[in-house]
Amino acid sequence: MIFLKKEDKIIHTSLVETRLMDERLSPYATKNSECIKVKHTHKPLIEFDIRWPFEKDIDRVLYSKSYSRYVDKTQALSFFSNVHITKRSLHVQWVSRIARQIGRGLNLNLDLIEAIALGHDLGHAPYGHVGEKAIDDCLKERQFGYFNHNANSVRHLLFIERKGIGYNVSLQVLDGILCHNGEILSRIYKPDKNKTIAQFWEEYEKCWHVEDYSKKIAPMTLEGCVVRISDVISYVGKDIEDAMTVGIIKEDDLPEEVVNVLGKDNKSMINRLIGDIVIHSYRKPYLEFSEEVYQALEVLFGFISTHIHHHPTLVKENEKLTRLVKQLYNAFYDDLTDDGNDDSGIDNHVRKMIETYQETPNELIVSDYLSGMTDSYALQVYCDRFLPKQHGEMI
Repeated sequence: MIFLKKEDKIIHTSLVETRLMDERLSPYATKNSECIKVKHTHKPLIEFDIRWPFEKDIDRVLYSKSYSRYVDKTQALSFFSNVHITKRSLHVQWVSRIARQIGRGLNLNLDLIEAIALGHDLGHAPYGHVGEKAIDDCLKERQFGYFNHNANSVRHLLFIERKGIGYNVSLQVLDGILCHNGEILSRIYKPDKNKTIAQFWEEYEKCWHVEDYSKKIAPMTLEGCVVRISDVISYVGKDIEDAMTVGIIKEDDLPEEVVNVLGKDNKSMINRLIGDIVIHSYRKPYLEFSEEVYQALEVLFGFISTHIHHHPTLVKENEKLTRLVKQLYNAFYDDLTDDGNDDSGIDNHVRKMIETYQETPNELIVSDYLSGMTDSYALQVYCDRFLPKQHGEMI
C-alpha cells in the first residue's frame, strides 16, 4: 500500500489498493469492497486504518474477552485431566488453519475466513455442547426460547462485549458465525448469496425462538461455507486422537471403510479431506466432496457419535455436568428475582453493563452470564455455592 501525506489521497490510494486486491480473488470470493457493517458509527471519513476491512474484524475477535475465555473451555472431553486434550482455543485455531488452506486453494478472501473461524465458538457455554444443551433446557422450561452457541456467539460480539457496547463486526463475519453449524454434514455446501441484512436479523431472531432453526440456515458467502466444513474437518480426526489418548477407543476400532479412504490418524484425515474438497470445488460457486470421501466421512461421523460422544463413560459424567449447569442457571435466576440479594455475581454483571442492558429479560441475562463462564470458573462457583466448606482447625 502507498502512503501519501494528504488524508484525501491516502483514502483514495487505499480504495485503489482494495480494488486491485479484489481483482485477484476468485469471482466467487467475497470482495473487501463488499464488506457491510450492521451498526452505524460516526467515525470521521478522514480516519485511516492500514488494515483491510475484514482484518479489522479479526482483531475485534482476537481482543474480545470471549476469545480470552477459549483457553479454559474444552472441546468434547470436558472432565479428563490431560493437557493434550483439545481445548476450545486450539480448536478454533485449527479451524482457522484448515479453512485458510481451503480458501487459498480456491482463491477466496482469507481475512474473512479467519475472522469467521476465530469467532465461530465465542458463545459456547462451559462444558461445550453439554452446557449448551443444559442452558437450552432451562430456557425452554421457562418458555423463553432456545439456546444455541451460534446465535450466542453473535450476541456476545454485538451486545455483550465492552460492557454491552459490543463490536461493529461486519455482516459477512456475523453471518458466517451464525451459520457455521458443524454438527450437520453435507456433500455440497451452497451459499445463500442473496441474503440481506434484514434476512440475517430474521435468522438470528429465529435461532432464539424456533427450535433447531440454526440447522436450517446457510452462510451468505463461500468463505462462510468453507468455515462450516472446516469445523467438521478439524474435529473428526482430533476427537478420535483425544479418545485414544484417554483410552476410550483403540486404533483397531476405526471402521475399515474409513481407514481405507481417509486414513487412520488426524494428519491423514485432514490432508485427504482438504485435498478432496479443493479439487472438487475448484472454479465452482459452491463446495463439494467426492462421493467416495463423503461416504467415508458419513461413516466416520456415525462412529464418533456412537463410540465417543455417546460412550457410557462420557454419558455418565455428562449427566453430572448437565445438573451442574442447570443448578447454576436456576440459582442465578433466583438471584436476579430476589430484591434482597444485590451482591451476587450476576447482579454485579448487570451493573457493569450499559443502561439499555437493564431492559434485557432475566432469562437472557442468566444465559449471557452463565454462557460466558469458563469450565473451571463454573465449577468453582458451583463448589462455593452448593458444597459445604471446612471451618475451624484440625486438632
